[in-house]
Amino acid sequence: MRLYECPVRETADVIDGKWKPLILQSLKGGALRFGQLLRRIPEASRKVLTAHLRDLEREQVISRTALGSRAERVEYALTPYGRTLAPVLKAMAEWGKQHQLRKRSLSANRSTG
Repeated sequence: MRLYECPVRETADVIDGKWKPLILQSLKGGALRFGQLLRRIPEASRKVLTAHLRDLEREQVISRTALGSRAERVEYALTPYGRTLAPVLKAMAEWGKQHQLRKRSLSANRSTG
């Protein structure tokens, strides 16, 4: 199989980036404004968060809605299509928990052995 034909690669391309999975996880609970997302992901810079939001919007995974006439007041939400990523994110979270436990166990074994 060629790399561009790989469905796992296609998924990774959409959610790739340090903050995209956290953005999607944050939006699972409902729509949030930019400032709210920044507070939930304080390590992300405004520039990178903006770029990731634009990428996710381009992929039609999230929607961007202007609130009122002021362009700087916008809210982001998962689209129905974006909500189909919920099982993927859940599986990633479960794997991540198991991996963290494994790393801790390996680290503890090294320090006692």
